[in-house]
Amino acid sequence: VQLQASGGGLVQPGESLRLSCTASGFTLKDQNMGWFRRSPGKEREGVSCISKNDDSSYYLDSVKGRFTISKDHAKNTVYLQMNSLKPEDTAVYYCAAFSTYVGDLVTSRECHPYYNGMNYWGKGTQVTVSS
Repeated sequence: VQLQASGGGLVQPGESLRLSCTASGFTLKDQNMGWFRRSPGKEREGVSCISKNDDSSYYLDSVKGRFTISKDHAKNTVYLQMNSLKPEDTAVYYCAAFSTYVGDLVTSRECHPYYNGMNYWGKGTQVTVSS
C-alpha cells in the first residue's frame, strides 16, 4: 500500500495550488481519505476529509470556502484544490486513508490525525506561501 502525494511548492499569497495523492494497493472506494498538515511549531491537524462514497466531507474552519477536496476514481487519486492561499497555510501536507466505525459520516472527529481509524499515511509535500 502506498500513498504518493505531490503538487506542493512555493507560491505567493492569493495564489492557488492543487495537491494530488495517488493510492496504490487499495481503491478509493474502500477507504475514506483526508488531507492533513503540520505547520512549523504546531501539531498536525486535519484540513479536509471525504468519505469513501463521497457523500460526506469535512473542512477545517480556516480553509472553508478556499479549499476543495475531490477524487478521480479512475486515477485512484484524491485532490486538494487550494485557492486564495495565505501565509498561515504554509505547512507540510499529508494524505491519509482511514476507516470509520459509525456509518460513513466524516466529521472533525474522524478527520483527525490521532483518530484510531487511521490506516495509511503518505509522505508529505511542502506548501510554502510567502511574498
